[in-house]
Amino acid sequence: MAGKHAAGRGEAPSAGSTQADSSPKGSASSQDGAGSSQADEERAAALAQVKERTADLQRLQAEYANYRKRVERDRTAVREQSLANVLTELLPVLDDIGRAREHGELSGGFKSVAESLESVVSKLGLVSFAEKGDPFDPTFHEALLHSYSGDVDQPTCVQILQPGYKIGDRILRPARVAVAEPGSDDAGQTSDSDDEADAGTGASGRSSAPSHEPPADSTR
Repeated sequence: MAGKHAAGRGEAPSAGSTQADSSPKGSASSQDGAGSSQADEERAAALAQVKERTADLQRLQAEYANYRKRVERDRTAVREQSLANVLTELLPVLDDIGRAREHGELSGGFKSVAESLESVVSKLGLVSFAEKGDPFDPTFHEALLHSYSGDVDQPTCVQILQPGYKIGDRILRPARVAVAEPGSDDAGQTSDSDDEADAGTGASGRSSAPSHEPPADSTR
């Protein structure tokens, strides 16, 4: 019996051994929790850094795209300005060619050269404008002569003295024209006569105005 009790006491686990077995498990669990929390923090920091670098890259790409657009726009503006300057210098030559054509003097080798020049400037984008009968537009026309006519119902270009030229939306020279407004020729003449009459009346009024100078002494 004593042996059995001893054997029974030897097989029963002690409280100390139970605590010793459970202690490593609790320590491992707390270490796993701390490691998981640290991993989450590192992951969040990495994601924040990736977002920051992505935003920087997108900003740089946008700045570069704007820079390229600005450079291209400036390059186009410089090209158009240079082309406009060259074509402006050629306008008097084109005027001479037009006058020669009107007088029937455009022939032979001069005609070939003139047509080649007109073809080249046309390919460069130079366009002439203004025709007889066009409504007068101060944006495109410069009125050098003015008259009245019963044949028009609005200010109209009745004669093209010099054609206008443009390249794209840029006007190199407005067309110089004679403009007629609605009305009769008598209206214009009457207006001129009235102006002359007013001028004459003013002059006669000044000549007939009484003098305020004292009379000369006759005793002298």
